[in-house]
Amino acid sequence: MRLRNIPGARETIAESQWIVQDPAACKGKWKEKFGNDHPIHLEIGTGKGKFINHLAVENPDINYVGIEKYSSVLIRALDKLDESQAQNLLFIRGDAELICEYFGEGEVDRIYLNFSDPWPKDRHAKRRLPSKEFLRRFGQILKEDGTIEFKTDNRDLFDFAVDEVEAGGFKILQITYDLHNDEVMNKGNIMTEYEERFSAKGNPIFKYILGRQE
Repeated sequence: MRLRNIPGARETIAESQWIVQDPAACKGKWKEKFGNDHPIHLEIGTGKGKFINHLAVENPDINYVGIEKYSSVLIRALDKLDESQAQNLLFIRGDAELICEYFGEGEVDRIYLNFSDPWPKDRHAKRRLPSKEFLRRFGQILKEDGTIEFKTDNRDLFDFAVDEVEAGGFKILQITYDLHNDEVMNKGNIMTEYEERFSAKGNPIFKYILGRQE
């Protein structure tokens, strides 16, 4: 996907009250950053922010952090947050590979991965967010009973993700190969922009929820 450069995006992000400019300084101190002891839920690859902004509005007793690498995309998420004024949502413009520099051990209660870049070439497998390499990173920042939720419409990526679970130190708690027709797992589902687009084309949505291996 080619991302269109938006003039002034970086400057707007640098000045926004909703962006954590030095996330490494918050490592182990996110509850202090939010000013409460509520659970912390993290979305990696937050895109235009529809999903996480909706969650923040609906769940004021949970703190949300969205990570997005691209300023041209994150600026759209800021627009939504400027509108909702949710006080329990902050963003990081950063790279998922640095996640352990942003969060301390056991600091996060839940991680969302939504329609992540499939990195289709085999030599790029380690860059895929549901890879065993990333799962091990996530395991460092998740609480013992923390969970990971992953959604995609890409069957090849999902099959890869399922194969990586055990090596990444997790186990599958729930799984579906047709989310929108799964009465249990679709309950309370919030669709992302990509999910709306792909499901409108008739594409099935795949999802799993992971917990730590015992």
